[in-house]
Amino acid sequence: MSTATAAPTGQRRDWSATLRGALSLRETPVLVALVLLVLATWLVNPRFLAAQGVKDLLLNATIAMMMAAGQSLIITTKSVDLSVGSVLGICAFTTGYVFAEHPGTPIALVFVIGTLVGAALGAVNGLLATWAKVPAMVITLGTLYAFRGTLNWWAGSKQYFAGDRPQAFGDLGVATIVGIPLLTVLALVVIAIVSLYQYFARSGRDLYAIGSDPAAAKVYGIPVGRRVLTAFIANGALVGLAGVLYASRFNSVGATTGTGMELDIVAACVVGGVAIVGGVGTAYGAAIGALLLTTITSALTAVGVDKFWQKAVVGALIIVAIVIDRVATISRQSQLRKKGGAA
Repeated sequence: MSTATAAPTGQRRDWSATLRGALSLRETPVLVALVLLVLATWLVNPRFLAAQGVKDLLLNATIAMMMAAGQSLIITTKSVDLSVGSVLGICAFTTGYVFAEHPGTPIALVFVIGTLVGAALGAVNGLLATWAKVPAMVITLGTLYAFRGTLNWWAGSKQYFAGDRPQAFGDLGVATIVGIPLLTVLALVVIAIVSLYQYFARSGRDLYAIGSDPAAAKVYGIPVGRRVLTAFIANGALVGLAGVLYASRFNSVGATTGTGMELDIVAACVVGGVAIVGGVGTAYGAAIGALLLTTITSALTAVGVDKFWQKAVVGALIIVAIVIDRVATISRQSQLRKKGGAA
């Protein structure tokens, strides 16, 4: 009798603990906000959740989601990469160049080339940031312009259009799997892999230690420079892959491709719960943040809000996210001090 009573009580405690754990996640409020936003927009404009509308929304968010996942690796180390828009532009233009100037190149090889170009540019950022001991924000602000200038010199007024690429490559941008765009599925797989790396891999967890306290991480024997360099290379590779997807998704690539995306990606990370001061955040949270920002823009368009207010709303959301993060951090620190005092 007592055993039968104890089992359900234990199960209720397990469920209660699981629920409290889920609610305490930094990504939960973002996910709730996303669901509420979608529902509210759907009530105002039922066509918002039409099959084509959902497909367009996911496709528009896919590239930003992948780039935000990569950026989360860097921000958790207390750094940032402001050159990702320029890197994406170079990789997307490289994709168009290979298809146009070297017809017959296998599509898989183009994916590899784009990813490697992104990784190489990420390595440049990482080497400058770790060896020169200069803040990554300053370094990548410089490479943002250097990479963009290189692309402007290379591309000039040249653009590569959908007709310059194989039909099979262009089909990737419209193909679906059970109604979900193929590019989105690919991005979700990559984001899941990055998230698992952050959670389970020793080197992935080291990134959080570095972001929390770089000096302490070094004392504990963590190879700080090597880990940060690896994060930059991985981020560059993901941006390179996103550049290839961009070339598949959109009709043209040129000198202005990716301009201004760097701030959108950093904003997506912040909104998605990645602390700008480092040490906290996940790749999937950053991806949800990117999806939320894209959804806000689409939702405001669906209800007829002017583009000026769309930018204003996104800016306000970023400020709110930072304030909430700061308040939550202070609250957690206060609770830890109380527990320490009680012990």
